[in-house]
Formats: sequence, structure tokens, C-alpha cells
Amino acid sequence: VQLQASGGGLVQAGGSLRLSCAASGLTFSNYAMGWFRQAPGKEREFVAAIKRNGGATYYGDSVKGRLTISRDNAKNTVYLQMNSLKPEDTAVYFCAADYGSGVTSNRRNYRYWGQGTQVTVSS
Repeated sequence: VQLQASGGGLVQAGGSLRLSCAASGLTFSNYAMGWFRQAPGKEREFVAAIKRNGGATYYGDSVKGRLTISRDNAKNTVYLQMNSLKPEDTAVYFCAADYGSGVTSNRRNYRYWGQGTQVTVSS
């Protein structure tokens, strides 16, 4: 199984980025997908999750209204649209796959993890 995250980079505060995570080696539509992030010296934090069929989403409190998770099961890809970015959004962003029917913020539920992509927001 491979989860390949991409789309990170350097952006000014208030700007936007779109992260992608391409999955292979698994039946993508059987997995809920999540995004987490980890800043230096901090624990990995839940960002967003989406149900297998895209019918339900769930967000961390710090990103509600600014970040949007979506998926395309035909392309085996999950996305994270990031708007109105803040310096505190700076972190390595990881995508993860959960063989479950719902959505969860508990990282222990996620079976597979990608390698992460760096997002840096300058003030």
C-alpha cells in the first residue's frame, strides 16, 4: 500500500494550497481517509476526515471553515483544499487510510500512512 501526498509548499498568510494524496495497493473506496498534521515539537494533530463514499466529513476545530476535504474514488485520490492559511497551519501534512465505515479523528484507527508533505505559511 502506498499513499503519496503532494501539493505542499510555501505560501503567504491568507493564501491557498491544495494537497493531494494518491493511493495505490488498496481498494480505495473501502477506506475512510484522513489528513493529519505535525508541527515541530508538537504531537500529530487531526485535521479532517472523509467517509468511504464521501458522504460525510469531519474537521478539527482549528481548521473548520477554512479547509475542505474531498475525494475522487475513480482516481483513488483524496484532497485537502486549504484557504485563508495562517502561520499556525505550518506543519508536515500526512494522509492516512482507515478501514472503517465512519469517520474518526483517532489516529490509532488509521491503518496506512503517507510520507507527508511540508506546508509553510509565512506571515
